[in-house]
Amino acid sequence: MIDRRVFGAAALAIWALCAAAGSSVAVGDTRHDRDAPIDVGADHIELQDKANRAILSGNVRVTQAEMTLNAARVTVAYTGQVTDGSPEVSRLDAAGGVTVSRPDQRARSNYAIYDINSRMITMIGAVNLVQGDNVVNGGRLTLNLDTGKAVIDGSSVSGSPAGAGTSTTSGRVTGRFSVPKRSQ
Repeated sequence: MIDRRVFGAAALAIWALCAAAGSSVAVGDTRHDRDAPIDVGADHIELQDKANRAILSGNVRVTQAEMTLNAARVTVAYTGQVTDGSPEVSRLDAAGGVTVSRPDQRARSNYAIYDINSRMITMIGAVNLVQGDNVVNGGRLTLNLDTGKAVIDGSSVSGSPAGAGTSTTSGRVTGRFSVPKRSQ
């Protein structure tokens, strides 16, 4: 288990998002505002009311509080219930160059699932997690938005997200962490 103290004040933090055994990281001191509204934008939106979903495609941008998700395509599942004139969203499934970011953190992958009810984000396929100079790569990242705990494993899902420069297909988690400069 890797504790955020290993990374000093710049704790490796992404909400963004791992299941299964692997490396575990406490990610940030602030919790995500899970009750904030979810705003979406895309080049194209197809509403499928009978199926309780919407398909967003082309330069998709989803924001909730300080968290932003960008992808080529996102399927928004909703419960059929309406609160304050808006449908209650239960899940977001993202594909194609997925990036989840907060002000000082970023995670990239091929796919992501944001389960609104469980407050979990799972990113799959060539995961790249970055905060400052700290970088961790793996196959799958699960982030608990309530606790801030992220788990990265070396799942063999492969492929390289756009701009990541590295991918993990060996089943291992890899990373590089900055070391604080010491005065002599």
